[in-house]
Amino acid sequence: MNKKGEAAPPRLHRGDIMSPETRSAVMSRIRGKGTKPELAMEAGLSARGLVFETHARDLPGRPDIVIREARVAVFVDGDFWHGRDFAKWRLKLSEKWETKIAANISRDRRNRRALRAAGWKVIRIWERQVKADTARCVRRIMRACAESSEPR
Repeated sequence: MNKKGEAAPPRLHRGDIMSPETRSAVMSRIRGKGTKPELAMEAGLSARGLVFETHARDLPGRPDIVIREARVAVFVDGDFWHGRDFAKWRLKLSEKWETKIAANISRDRRNRRALRAAGWKVIRIWERQVKADTARCVRRIMRACAESSEPR
């Protein structure tokens, strides 16, 4: 049953081809910090002369890139782990993975709200956006920094 009380559609996954131990070993090697999209964004921002820090522990969600002077927090999120277009592909996952990704989405939402409530501008950039046009993503952050420094 779904949240509306309707019968849920059948799951489409066919099971994992790896043993639980092998899958666990593979998944544990996936980076949480210093990913290629993050490094590409950091290089692009550095090239523009922007001063920033990474993975600020004192902020909700430990944003990937933080520009304190402009109060801009940037999350560079992996499409799978953070559920981009989750509604389209969630039924292909096992229940365990669907629950995990749904929890990530919920946590991301809480962190975004907490940052906004504290006066931060929050920018979420998806992995595929960085791969498609890193320069455009960099311009988006630069624009947000410029807007936050304008007098109100």
